[in-house]
Amino acid sequence: MQATASVRAQFLQARPACRPAARRSAVQPVRAAAAQGEMVDDMGFKLMRKGVKVAAKETILSPRFYTTDFDEVDEIFNLEKNPNLPMEELTAMLEEFRRDYNQKHFVRNEGFHEAADAIQGDMRKIFIEFLERSCTAEFSGFLLYKELGRRLQKSNPVVAEIFTLLARDEARHAGFINKALSDFNLALDLGFLTKNRTYTFFKPKFIIYATYLSEKIGYWRYISMYRHLQRNPDNQLYPMFEYFENWCQDENRHGDFLTAVLKARPELLKGLEARLWSRFFCLSVYITMYLNDHQRSKFYEALGLNTTQFNRHVILETNNATARIFPEVPDVEAPGFWPAMDRMVQYNEKIVEIGNSEAPEFLKKVQQAFYIERIIAECFQLFVGPMVRSGSFDIEGAGSYQY
Repeated sequence: MQATASVRAQFLQARPACRPAARRSAVQPVRAAAAQGEMVDDMGFKLMRKGVKVAAKETILSPRFYTTDFDEVDEIFNLEKNPNLPMEELTAMLEEFRRDYNQKHFVRNEGFHEAADAIQGDMRKIFIEFLERSCTAEFSGFLLYKELGRRLQKSNPVVAEIFTLLARDEARHAGFINKALSDFNLALDLGFLTKNRTYTFFKPKFIIYATYLSEKIGYWRYISMYRHLQRNPDNQLYPMFEYFENWCQDENRHGDFLTAVLKARPELLKGLEARLWSRFFCLSVYITMYLNDHQRSKFYEALGLNTTQFNRHVILETNNATARIFPEVPDVEAPGFWPAMDRMVQYNEKIVEIGNSEAPEFLKKVQQAFYIERIIAECFQLFVGPMVRSGSFDIEGAGSYQY
């Protein structure tokens, strides 16, 4: 536990970086890229039409849209086929979601547009990219939960309504962020994204693992940012962060519902296969966040955060929470864990640097291949590295131990 305490202390005591000087801005000018016949704004963002941004190119680290085998989902929640589902607990959760604690929380004030005008230069572009990624991630959750709610109406009306209310929360978050983009004279066409973005297929059990981790890590990201900015109000670049305390409770409630879903399916939490998938999804989520955030360190530095300390704090807290339900989690306090994560950051920086070079595309791929192989090798070493056996006592009947 000394390592955990050390990371927490470093995060809490991290000194805030200085805010960039504020300048007022006018409406973003739009120009045409004659060679391609494309519209771009003065920051280089491609536009579908005036004020509507072309979605960022999808990469392996981008927020994804998911689909699944909905017939198999129906099998999981069908009351006739699964009479032992904890319906009393799920009905109580439904009543909780119906209360809609944040119904009146996401009300903007006059400070939003003024604060956006004060964010200029490179920081303005970085902030827009942060908003776009956040909006895309929230909207992805909305689409998945909405479809799950629709498909389960006949087989399990209680669970169907819960998923529909989860979709309500995610839609509210995505809309709030997209409105924030309008303060920067941009927006995403979410309807266009729905029809044209690539959907990644995951089996239902993988969807449950991944969405649980997404909700829990989202909670710790939001609450950690909020608490830091409450301690360092001079780094509050934009009023949206003031909403994170209540906002993150939506993520936490979603995670609690998915915890109940996991407990209702013991095969997801018992045995070797469950342990292997648990470690795989934990590492996938942790590594993706760590690489993404280090690609955008300037954003976190502008908020007075040390990117590495912030990420380690969030991963530690998420891992501790996940250990209460997953049968196995990575030992993030093992001596080699963080050095491996930092090496992957360096390899990813090389991949990005090569990708931004003017070399021919085939040569870029050859040069990047070495660093991609290094990242894969580090991922594998973490996958077979130290793990902590954990999980709920009422599922496996064993205490937490290490091997």
